[in-house]
Amino acid sequence: MNPLNHVAIIMDGNGRWGLKKKKSRNFGHKKGTEVVEKIIEVSIKKKIRFLTLYTFSTENWKRPKKEILFLMNLLSVYLNNNLEKLISKKIKIKIIGDIKRLPKNLKEKLTYIQKKTKKNNLIQVNVALNYGFKDEIIRAFNLVKKKSLNITKQNISKNLYTQGIPDPDLLIRTGNTRRLSNFLLWQLAYSEIFFENKLWPDFNKRDYTKILSEFGRIKRNFGNI
Repeated sequence: MNPLNHVAIIMDGNGRWGLKKKKSRNFGHKKGTEVVEKIIEVSIKKKIRFLTLYTFSTENWKRPKKEILFLMNLLSVYLNNNLEKLISKKIKIKIIGDIKRLPKNLKEKLTYIQKKTKKNNLIQVNVALNYGFKDEIIRAFNLVKKKSLNITKQNISKNLYTQGIPDPDLLIRTGNTRRLSNFLLWQLAYSEIFFENKLWPDFNKRDYTKILSEFGRIKRNFGNI
């Protein structure tokens, strides 16, 4: 059985799911938050230490303003309603990405929730917000340069948003789409990748558990034989 410390997920298909149900894209986004809770539960049960969720990309700003505002408010409400639960369940929240562009009240809540859950150690949920790998790698190189360090793999890794977080062992993308969409490209170099046809709101505990089991049976060589 392969050790599994870190799972990354591209939660694709919320908007399409909402339209498929003859409702709005925002309805799909709201439904998708329910799936997040179930996936966290399974991750805790399986003793996965890190879970990274691609929540809002740098490219998502191209979406209609109304949808963006809904997504920001959805996250804000979720944090308000679940802070005590996150603390009691010993879940640590870490934000990766450039949050400067986010609404002021949301930035304040994100800072607060990271502070309040900092000492939690059951699982760390990394929320990728306004995240894009191309921006991340430019930021890392600028930090390396600013610190007058040599350009090495180690120094680059130390200056990514994911500093101190092990690279994902497994990436799952739902939504019947087979691309990485500017997500953790450095960190995913040796990750096993599973593309799931189901849209994110239809993804369930059984689907997740099945993928985790399949991962456990893969022979991982990392360049060896």
